Amino acid sequence: MNGITRYIVRQALAIMLFVAVSFTAAVWLVQSLRLIDLIVNRGLSLGLFVYLAILILPRFIDVVMPIAVFIAILFTYNRLMSESELIVMRATGMSQAALARPALIAGTLSFAVLLSFSLYFLPAANRAFKDLQFEIRNRFASVLLQEGMFNTLSDSLTIYVRARDTNGELIGLLIHEGREPDKPITVVAERGTFVDTDSGPRVLMMNGSRQQYDRTTGKLSVLTFEKYSLDLAAYRDAADFRDREPDELFLNELLFRRPPPGDTSRLIEANLRLINPLTALAFCAIPLACLLTGEFNRRGQTKRVLLAVLLAFLFETLDIAFKNLAGRSTAAVPFLYLNVLAPILITAWMLWRDSREAPPRHLAASPTPAE
Repeated sequence: MNGITRYIVRQALAIMLFVAVSFTAAVWLVQSLRLIDLIVNRGLSLGLFVYLAILILPRFIDVVMPIAVFIAILFTYNRLMSESELIVMRATGMSQAALARPALIAGTLSFAVLLSFSLYFLPAANRAFKDLQFEIRNRFASVLLQEGMFNTLSDSLTIYVRARDTNGELIGLLIHEGREPDKPITVVAERGTFVDTDSGPRVLMMNGSRQQYDRTTGKLSVLTFEKYSLDLAAYRDAADFRDREPDELFLNELLFRRPPPGDTSRLIEANLRLINPLTALAFCAIPLACLLTGEFNRRGQTKRVLLAVLLAFLFETLDIAFKNLAGRSTAAVPFLYLNVLAPILITAWMLWRDSREAPPRHLAASPTPAE
């Protein structure tokens, strides 16, 4: 790598890192604010909140990185052209391939980062996040209870809470339990609270009634109580037995683990994992095609920059559209590959064409005719 290539690579990587960190931090902060309520009003520990916030970070990096590559290369090469540095480099004999090499290095590095996320970090983070979310829902049910709503904690347990006081005590409780479909139970209480015991979480209720309806006999049994506790551990399934969703599976599991009959979600997810790293190279190719190819315009490159932005917007629109179509039918998967490979192949062809058509930079001196 010569000095000029290192000079351009350093500029592109610095801008790419700045944009990626800024965009990721902004999106991550907005999304993390949704979890703050779990600390302020639900009693979740600060350490658990930070851990949850870190686990959602990879999915934002996965989206922001290709955009950061596009902005970095577009800004870097436009600055090089506006300050005539690119003209000097061409005058020294640098080919189109040599000028494009720094951008390709930056794009390849981002491709490697996104590939590592697709292969390991993203599914690992999704798996840990959903396991912890599942565990919170089962072990810390009070954290997820929303006032004024029917909260479904499992297939057989629904809890309604009218309000919550400043001490975290629940006011106006209604619990419907349906482990035995023929004998559903409904519990109504004035007040209640969640307690953790050695055997698991329980909800302790005061001043209420327990109603059990026998569908077979048609009888309703009513029990009035001052104190009553319900064991929530009986409604909890171990996290190890939770079915993994496609975004939690590693690539080898998506490709080689046999899916349920008729389920194509794993196949689609596997293709998306392979396609997403290529978007970094596609976003790298678009500004190169617009700024490096064609004739130099002394009046500026505004039209070329706007064209690059328009093409990037079109590419992203088609990418989202084809992903939505692929979610419904696997027939749309080839269009995803076509959309991401087209900018790369077209840019490679345009750079090769310009290199072939470019006049020689250094002409040998003509021999002096003999006198």
